[in-house]
Amino acid sequence: MPKSTLSAAPAEGPAKDCRLCPRLADFRRANRKQFPDWHNGAVPAFGAMNATLLVVGLAPGLRGANRTGRPFTGDYAGELLYPSLLKFGRAKGTYGAEFDDGLELVDCRITNAVRCVPPENKPTPLEQKTCRGFLVSEIASMPRLRSILVLGRIAHDAVMSTLGLRKVLYPFAHAAQHQPEGDKKLTITDSYHCSRYNLNTGVLTEPMFHAALERAISAT
Repeated sequence: MPKSTLSAAPAEGPAKDCRLCPRLADFRRANRKQFPDWHNGAVPAFGAMNATLLVVGLAPGLRGANRTGRPFTGDYAGELLYPSLLKFGRAKGTYGAEFDDGLELVDCRITNAVRCVPPENKPTPLEQKTCRGFLVSEIASMPRLRSILVLGRIAHDAVMSTLGLRKVLYPFAHAAQHQPEGDKKLTITDSYHCSRYNLNTGVLTEPMFHAALERAISAT
């Protein structure tokens, strides 16, 4: 994807029926036939652009954000993420696992490195690169951004690439914090992804996730 196209990507993200990634567009169309009442499109970020905290995940889940149209809403990961944000004051209302549950974020924004649901939850490296321009523009358009919480290694790598950082100098580790060279106002905090697999296998526990979230919030 040409660099000029990446830099011109709108901060609000791709159009719902984005066709930049043919495989993802075909997958959406197939799901639209099977589940016509679902969102089945590129999932927009959730939360205000003037937030100080940005949470970055990998991609929408098939029966979660791809169904509801809101990041982490309706899938297993949201069952930990949103109650945790409520617990630490970065959300208000009640999480009902639906787009219209009335939940609001407080000084927080949630986005994904890849905006369309990928088959088997695995975007290809090219798809990650193609969608990166939207994350570049989004981060650049958040004037008060001070802290980024990345959920999982792929999201970590996407943020590092977005910021033009060498990943070897900023290795992923749960609850680790990184301060990009040349930007003393921004802190990146790593967390294992709050997926069903990680929670069921004990790779991630609720206290572990809360510790990473608290560290990210403290950096705002």
